[in-house]
Amino acid sequence: MTTMRRVVVYPGRIVVEAADIPAPGPDEALVRTLVAGVCGSDLHAAHGRHPFVALPYRPGHEVVGVIEAAGSRWAPGFKWALGQRVIVEPDLPCWTCKMCTTGRENLCENLQFFGCGYAQGGMADYFTLAANRLHPVPDALDDNTAALIEPLSTPVHAVRLAGDVAGRSVAILGAGTIGLFTLAVLRAHGAGPVVSTDPNLAKRQRAEALGADVTIDARAPDVTGQVREALGGSADIVFDCVAVQSSVDQAIAIADKGGTVMVVGVPAGEVSVPLPIVQDHQIRIQGSATYLPEDYAESADLLGRGAIRTSDFVTVTRPLAQVAEAFDLAWSGQHVKVLVTVGER
Repeated sequence: MTTMRRVVVYPGRIVVEAADIPAPGPDEALVRTLVAGVCGSDLHAAHGRHPFVALPYRPGHEVVGVIEAAGSRWAPGFKWALGQRVIVEPDLPCWTCKMCTTGRENLCENLQFFGCGYAQGGMADYFTLAANRLHPVPDALDDNTAALIEPLSTPVHAVRLAGDVAGRSVAILGAGTIGLFTLAVLRAHGAGPVVSTDPNLAKRQRAEALGADVTIDARAPDVTGQVREALGGSADIVFDCVAVQSSVDQAIAIADKGGTVMVVGVPAGEVSVPLPIVQDHQIRIQGSATYLPEDYAESADLLGRGAIRTSDFVTVTRPLAQVAEAFDLAWSGQHVKVLVTVGER
């Protein structure tokens, strides 16, 4: 067999095409895909709203697979072996720039990203990738659980950047997948009162079920006032998982004074901030970009010990042949995490 199936997202359509099975380079592995998640970034890109991913593109970066072959520089004793399950760490650093050489490869000055504007994506029967971008999957984790390690690592990274959250008052703007994961991570870290906002009732109900103390309709006329009343004052930390003008305005007002605004959502475009207020009221605005290996390790640990349950997040699966439907289901707002099943273990 020399050909495989591969998903390509074009303007207005998502198709499964035939393609040649790629051959691994010297430092790469050939991976046979088992499961790939549909990410919010995939949805934004498919609708032409991602600032860094142009159409057409080959999706799939939340990937679980099996090592099928390795390049010429692979040697026994590496952290994975042939036939082993792995997950992908999809950011592809250059390893030579200032960011890479100071342990911040997620901010690489020449960064590429597997499955987001890269030549290959994980929604395919096979793909090749640098071996150092693959992590072994703990035997205790099934495929669907392992597929959550990558998306969970984004809020794990954001919570780590926010500092010690134990006992602190928190607001989370947006109760989509990342917002709900952020809530779960905060609960695992012992955060104090947490308020979650979202315009979607079903999402607010999920947030409440996952431990939000109060949920508020993001379309309410006085969201800021309601959040501050629920917290008994300003929020110590606000996680903006929406990143549009209205949520940024709310986040700054909720954190005022002396609070931190963590920007976790991917903005579709530029927004403005009230800089005099930010300066005079000593509000910290902190961006959070993807993750680092230590975030992967914490995510695997949280999932492995049941602090975060797969059943709370994986709400539907579809086979690769129905990938367009999977994207539609993810876009509907009725699901948390949609997975595309590609192969079998």
